[in-house]
Amino acid sequence: MTGTPDTHPETGTETAGAPAKISPRSGARLAVVQALYEMDISGKGVLDALAEFEAFWIGQEVDGIAHPPAETAFFRDLLRGTVEEQRAIDPKLDQALAQGWPLRRIEIVLRAILRAGAYELMFRRDVPAAAAISEYVDVAHSFYTADEPGLVNAVLDRVAREVRPGEVGAPKASGKPGSSKPLPGKAAAGKPSAGKA
Repeated sequence: MTGTPDTHPETGTETAGAPAKISPRSGARLAVVQALYEMDISGKGVLDALAEFEAFWIGQEVDGIAHPPAETAFFRDLLRGTVEEQRAIDPKLDQALAQGWPLRRIEIVLRAILRAGAYELMFRRDVPAAAAISEYVDVAHSFYTADEPGLVNAVLDRVAREVRPGEVGAPKASGKPGSSKPLPGKAAAGKPSAGKA
């Protein structure tokens, strides 16, 4: 899964023209994904990434690209929380991804989007699940023009159904690509389905 030539992977902003005006919380989500990407490729720690992004990226113009303002406290919580809770987040994402596609095989930016989105779903109950999923689908659209935003939607929906069943609904099998669970009543080729006599 790769980024398109229309965007800068480091920034998620379009190469031509200014990025659309977004809310400070949306700006924080975008900055978190950028910071997680930067931390992954450079080996920086959370404190260094926080300092760098707050001083040089958030609300700044870098190399002719305007980076949106961000709600600082929200940015800090999302970045710290995503990193601190990664041991809880990654298994949830592995369960939500298709069999044979563990999180470690997912491209760096997409992995950052999924981790930040899962953190919000699992640990930020003040943010409605549908809003969090929608926000990270929008972040994915900042980096990708192909199928990746749909993947973000599907994976985060599966996580939300598990961690917030009262808000989103019980986990469901989709039977579609990316799902590790078959549809109820569907049999594998040549095998009778379970529960049918």
